This record gives sequence, C-alpha cells and structure tokens, in this order.
Amino acid sequence: MGKIVLQNMEFYAYHGLHPEENTIGGRYLVSLTIDYSFPKEHTNELPQFVDYSSAYELVKAEMEKPEKLIENLAKRILSAVKENFSLVGKAEIEISKLNPPIKGSLEAFKVIESL
Repeated sequence: MGKIVLQNMEFYAYHGLHPEENTIGGRYLVSLTIDYSFPKEHTNELPQFVDYSSAYELVKAEMEKPEKLIENLAKRILSAVKENFSLVGKAEIEISKLNPPIKGSLEAFKVIESL
C-alpha cells in the first residue's frame, strides 16, 4: 500500500454560515492523502496509478461550489475521490479555513475527515 499526498493546495472560496463569508470569501488550504496499492511491476502506464493532476482538478471543482460547513465540504470531496478513482483504498482530507471570522486571534480552523 502506498500513499500520494497533495499538500497545501490553496484556494479562494466562498464557504461558511456568515453572510460575509459568502460575499467576501476567504483563503483555504487543502491537503489530500490517497492510499492505494501501487503496481507490483515497474510500469509507466498512468491508468495503474492515481493521477495527481486529476485529483487536484477534482478538489478544485468541489472547492468552487459554496458550502455552509466545511465538514460537509470535506465529506463531499472524499465521496468524489472515491467515485472518480477506483484504485483508492483509503483517503484523508484536511481543509483549513485561514483567518476565520471570529473575534480573536486564530490562524486557521481545520477539519480532518477520512474514508
């Protein structure tokens, strides 16, 4: 079993319960870890691997769809990963909302979800 990691993909998106989050938006960092069995034999045939550029595009497409709770966004992205990549055994996603709108000092709010 091997892993690929798409680490700290950065997006500007419009997720949240507060009206300003839906109009102003905010910055997000997303990391996606995908576990799957690498081919036993040496090969350069992409269908036997998870294409990380396709995985990035999938995450990007889901990040562009507004969601009130990033917990739901995390579940939606993992469902899309499982649906689009048949090789996936397990996957984990971390979504960090940078500088969330709270009264106080907080670098990020992070959700971690796995399947």
